[in-house]
Amino acid sequence: MKIIAGNSNLPLAEEISSYLNVPLAKSDVRRFADNEVFVEILENMRGEDVFVMQSTSAPANDHLMELLIIIDALRRASARRITAVLPYFGYARQDRKPWPRTPISAKLVANLIEAAGADRVLTLDLHAGQIQGFFDIPTDNLFAAPVFVDDIKKRFNGQNLMVVSPDVGGVVRTRALGNRIGADLAIVDKRRERAGESEVMNIIGDVTDRHCLLVDDIVDSGGTLCNAAEALLANGAKSVSAYITHGVLSGEAVNRVNNSQLEKLLITDTIQPTKEILGSDKFGIIKIAELIGEAMRRTTDEHSVSSLFD
Repeated sequence: MKIIAGNSNLPLAEEISSYLNVPLAKSDVRRFADNEVFVEILENMRGEDVFVMQSTSAPANDHLMELLIIIDALRRASARRITAVLPYFGYARQDRKPWPRTPISAKLVANLIEAAGADRVLTLDLHAGQIQGFFDIPTDNLFAAPVFVDDIKKRFNGQNLMVVSPDVGGVVRTRALGNRIGADLAIVDKRRERAGESEVMNIIGDVTDRHCLLVDDIVDSGGTLCNAAEALLANGAKSVSAYITHGVLSGEAVNRVNNSQLEKLLITDTIQPTKEILGSDKFGIIKIAELIGEAMRRTTDEHSVSSLFD
């Protein structure tokens, strides 16, 4: 096994490397004066099983190009198998045509990764499960639920919990987590007026005197979570925290969360947390390196990955 890291989330790559006891392969990923990406692999890759670590987080296009060029360099270096490890798969929210004359960018990105020369894809909590079908190569979609469950048991042991989906689309994910911790399900019914904005309309389920846990895959602007927290507390909830896999947190999202009624926002480190996030008491970081590292180990050993979630 060889592991190569792009520049999107080096701390996570180093933690995975440490867990697997496999040092990161030496490579040079840099920019020319005009910002073109240049990659040089500084170790022999012929016949190796190589994992390329790269979240396509902001700046998404730069990190995506890094990923594609690293894969191309490995293919030309005669690597035996190349697995693109994308802890956060950017463009996943563009998985369908919501209006006429709009792209399905998630499919385009899948095509690009395949065309570059990837043999497998390993990712975590895809925004929409059907994106696995956009790839014609084996694609493993891991779930953050096990690490969430461990944290919930430590943080909320013995409390009267209720898991809450912030929208109808996340019910399956939220119910699955609720089943693992033995908690009931509630749903926030909201109407989105335009991209990046949301308006909470109603709470489906009785949240009175419950400690509510909002569950979702992505937090971007933070508006949905903050509005949902207000609505849940207005309906009698004791407290509201949130467990989110990918902390995109663009624009004023961190300030919005800091000034919200959320007790705690727990995110994984699939996207490298900023100093602003790390310096806030409202946020908690859940380490995901062990889960991804174990999936990588099982992939290279040709063992079952799905059994991680049994």
